[in-house]
Amino acid sequence: MKQMNIYLASQSPRRRELLTQIGVEFSVLNVDVEEQQQSDELAADYVSRLARDKAQAGIVALKNAKTAHATSVNNLVLGSDTIVVYGGQVLEKPVDEADSIRMLSLLSGQEHEVMTAVAIANEHHCMVELVTTKVQFRAISVTEIQDYWRTGEPTDKAGSYAIQGIAGKFVSHISGSYSAVVGLPLMQTEQLIQAFKAKQNK
Repeated sequence: MKQMNIYLASQSPRRRELLTQIGVEFSVLNVDVEEQQQSDELAADYVSRLARDKAQAGIVALKNAKTAHATSVNNLVLGSDTIVVYGGQVLEKPVDEADSIRMLSLLSGQEHEVMTAVAIANEHHCMVELVTTKVQFRAISVTEIQDYWRTGEPTDKAGSYAIQGIAGKFVSHISGSYSAVVGLPLMQTEQLIQAFKAKQNK
């Protein structure tokens, strides 16, 4: 069996923890991809494109690196992105407290979608899987949102919350993949890795 070198094109500690959880050995790559939704781009297409762009940027970074495995087709790069969607609107990371209050007030007492796309690429192929999870919030008061903002947790989170953290107390129900809401759909990630391994070992 050929040796596969797996790289995670993400600085997210949550994604590192999730990959480690399922026993995947990997190295971390630092890639710079602009995260800007295009005017006519649907949410699902947007998050899928970002995951693909991150994986492919990782492949380029490996090619540019002067390492023993830089040109190996056995290098796999995993890219992923997560967005929160309410009423067709993508809720990005909050820019300030007022923006956090705006977003969490929209989600209060409502169901929204969390879309996570995972992409795995080598020099010749890229496969993308999109996972959508429905999340229901209980009603949240403005005071609760302000208190939550002061914890610092929501500042760098899509939709201004982290389900695996303090914001778990706002969630009354989820339908779908919990790990995808955290940042990486574990089942689909494993399936993509295994699909690439099978392809490489034919």
